[in-house]
Amino acid sequence: MAQFKNPLPTVDCIIELPGERIVLIRRKNPPLGWALPGGFVDEGEPLHVAAVREAREETGLDVELVEQFFTYSDPRRDPRKHTLSTVYIGRAQGEPKGADDAAEARTFSLDELPRQELCFDHGTILSDYVAYKRTGQRRKI
Repeated sequence: MAQFKNPLPTVDCIIELPGERIVLIRRKNPPLGWALPGGFVDEGEPLHVAAVREAREETGLDVELVEQFFTYSDPRRDPRKHTLSTVYIGRAQGEPKGADDAAEARTFSLDELPRQELCFDHGTILSDYVAYKRTGQRRKI
């Protein structure tokens, strides 16, 4: 019987805080650098539940999801293996604290996002998000 090799589902969350700030985490494990809070979806877990769980585990924040933003699926997006990431936009209150896979969690304004130290395709995701917030235009498929 043929063995299927499928991409693994992941989620990422753009967490908006008051003052037009978003949360990024500094990863504890390779690939190292800044990233959106997120991770792998557990078997039997809905995507939106995984996004809230991962955000809480990595930042300590209780996130309310407000919309599903886009699904990113470039096979090169994660150097470890082919993943697809469904990205959500959520809102929270409070100060993030890095935990679980996050060595640190920090807030950034949209104008001060770290460009060179971003992991995966999170530079693309954040560029799409900034364009969406400023113009209302979503990424074209």
